[in-house]
Amino acid sequence: MGMSYRQYLQGARIYGCSSCKTHLATIHSMISRAFNGQHGRAYLFDTVVNVVEGEPSDRQMTTGNHTVRDIYCVKCGTTLGWKYDRAYEPTQRYKEGKYILERNLLTDVQ
Repeated sequence: MGMSYRQYLQGARIYGCSSCKTHLATIHSMISRAFNGQHGRAYLFDTVVNVVEGEPSDRQMTTGNHTVRDIYCVKCGTTLGWKYDRAYEPTQRYKEGKYILERNLLTDVQ
């Protein structure tokens, strides 16, 4: 299988995987802090790096039905959140292509 290539981020605040500290996103790619994940508070990001996407599945969430993919850390495999593929409610379409990272699965990396 070999080693996986990982991208390293630069910026004022970098979020990483709480298990292995692999860089995931910067504060500048954060869209909102007003989200909930499966394990508590979560953040919505425009771009996330160093993740592997799972298979798409339809889920009923508090804001309606969505097609999402779980995302995993490329280094340690920890489940970090999900990516929105499709939102069925017109008011939720802004989430399509965006990522949810759960706060308790993140750490600040510097």
